[in-house]
Amino acid sequence: MEIVLNIGIVLSIFLGILLFSKKDKVLTDNLLAAWLFVIGIHLTGYFLFHKGYWEMYPHLIGVTAPLPFLYGPFLYLYVLYSIKNNSHLRKVDYLHFLPALLSYFLMFHFFFFYSTKKKVQVYKGTIDDYNGTLASIMLVGFIISGITYTILAYIKLVKREKVVQESFSDTTRINLKWLRYTIIGIGLFFLVGTIVSILREVIGFQFPFNADILFYSIIVGFIVFTGYSGIRQQDLFANTSIQEIELVKTESEYKNSSLKKDDATKIHDELLELMKEDKPYLNPKLTISELAQDLSTSTNHLSQVINQYEKVNFYDFVNKYRVEEFIENAQNNSEFSLLANAYDSGFNSKSTFNTAFKKIKSVTPSQYLSSLKS
Repeated sequence: MEIVLNIGIVLSIFLGILLFSKKDKVLTDNLLAAWLFVIGIHLTGYFLFHKGYWEMYPHLIGVTAPLPFLYGPFLYLYVLYSIKNNSHLRKVDYLHFLPALLSYFLMFHFFFFYSTKKKVQVYKGTIDDYNGTLASIMLVGFIISGITYTILAYIKLVKREKVVQESFSDTTRINLKWLRYTIIGIGLFFLVGTIVSILREVIGFQFPFNADILFYSIIVGFIVFTGYSGIRQQDLFANTSIQEIELVKTESEYKNSSLKKDDATKIHDELLELMKEDKPYLNPKLTISELAQDLSTSTNHLSQVINQYEKVNFYDFVNKYRVEEFIENAQNNSEFSLLANAYDSGFNSKSTFNTAFKKIKSVTPSQYLSSLKS
């Protein structure tokens, strides 16, 4: 138990310092760094409790109790601002931290007016006062907060995925999976905490081991995973600026668009001509902003045209051309490997190429080429 806690404390503080000290950091860096510091302080508080320091130094009792109220807001705000090009939090965002602040306010009398002896009695449950009720209310609040923010964060992640696929033709350097796993991990933390709390506090079940190790191990695992992602994926510790664009795909959703039908048809014709003649899809880092600039239109209007006329998002639209380019290259340059022809067709990684090809052709590249020979 102590080893797990020590690893979590050291890593959370180290990664927090790393993020705060990095050059050209963005808002999401600061949010993640602050979250890691909060986790580090929370784990330190539990470590002191586990080692028996609360009885030795009663003024430490309950100091970190409200911190779990911050987990959900930090998760939600991190995901939210990964799809917004903002440099500062909005004033309304600070409301997410009110439950934690309110908890400290309600515990103010306990912190500053209880004697050390009385604090120990409250801690051991030998006296019954409002703090027992407050602790129960806070526990229910943790559960509700955690589940609610996990769901909200996941909804925002789905939106972020749509933004990425409407904006970029290659998502290799834009990591989404680690964020999905982070949301699942925090959700698992609150789920396990809920189950353990119900079994222990409501039903009265006595675990044959220290059940706290279950959800604290999840938190430490989250910290380790965050560190691993930071080393393996540049995007966690580097600025990936993604601006929100209009994400709508049906005629009814476009009814308020300023783009007229004649103008949309013209943009579509020019787009197809550009893709055929200039082959901009050969640029593996092509973005919708660059393509819109070539067509002298806005990214929103171009996104609308692609969605309405081609019935796909920007990512799939570009990769469709790359797949056709690959097929032509593979037939004309059979002496080259499949991956070499894929790179020459605008793809930037083997995994992206294989996934895109199978999605469009329903078979693997080698299977498709074999079928052409038969």
